[in-house]
Amino acid sequence: MLELLSSQPTALISLAVILGLLIGSFLNVVIHRLPIMIEREWREQCAWLDSEQAPAAAASISYNLVKPRSACPRCGHQIAWYENIPILSWLFLRGRCSACGMAITARYPLVEALTGLLFGYAAWRWGATWVTPAICLLLASLVALAFIDLDTRLLPDNITLPLAWAGLLFNLEGGLVPLPEAVIGAIAGYLSLWSVYHLFKLITGKEGMGFGDFKLLAALGAWMGWKMLLPILLAASFSGAIVGISLILFAGHDRAKPIPFGPWLVLGGLIALFWGDELLRIWLG
Repeated sequence: MLELLSSQPTALISLAVILGLLIGSFLNVVIHRLPIMIEREWREQCAWLDSEQAPAAAASISYNLVKPRSACPRCGHQIAWYENIPILSWLFLRGRCSACGMAITARYPLVEALTGLLFGYAAWRWGATWVTPAICLLLASLVALAFIDLDTRLLPDNITLPLAWAGLLFNLEGGLVPLPEAVIGAIAGYLSLWSVYHLFKLITGKEGMGFGDFKLLAALGAWMGWKMLLPILLAASFSGAIVGISLILFAGHDRAKPIPFGPWLVLGGLIALFWGDELLRIWLG
């Protein structure tokens, strides 16, 4: 199979794009439900601490990434399989619920298309090798983290911590960088933002970022090594600053309201992953 895909790069890229579209559809579920699941878990823990006994179940129906089935939040219409085909269903339904006509945000097909394009580019870049599915796992995780952070200003440990360990395991065989570079990258990634956080808090008395940002940068360092940390931070800081200033000047964004840094770390990570070596050669050259 690998030999066939190696000889047919168009088929490999097409397969990766289709897989990315399908996984992107699942990522929409993760982006919406995982923060709710985490909040419910926090509430159960708080209730247990307050009452010193196990809390009653929050609901009789289980709520996770699989159950209940996806449904319209207004009318409760359960989404049929043919209404859940990536991008095509949204276009066919004209971005509205088939039962009540409620508008469906265009972000759903955006996430699907973005994941498909990233998977296709990864397949083109690394070909029919064991590196490609590992990179696709990284890409799917980064897409989910970026949109969750945009919605909730949370970077869940459920994703960041396994992603960091996966990066170290991936580089045991020198996936992208030698293992020592990956280990140093994870440590330096965490400590760099941890230091900035505490220095900012010492000077201003305020928290400038969340602990999830430390863990995300540690995960990126574990995948790409310590040499990519500076390009990631530069790209993230520059893009975040441009967007933040634009929102304040042109959209009336409240300066006191924090802007999530996770999406810009993800953007910096994507730039470093795909073009970091070339950028370093230009910089050092």
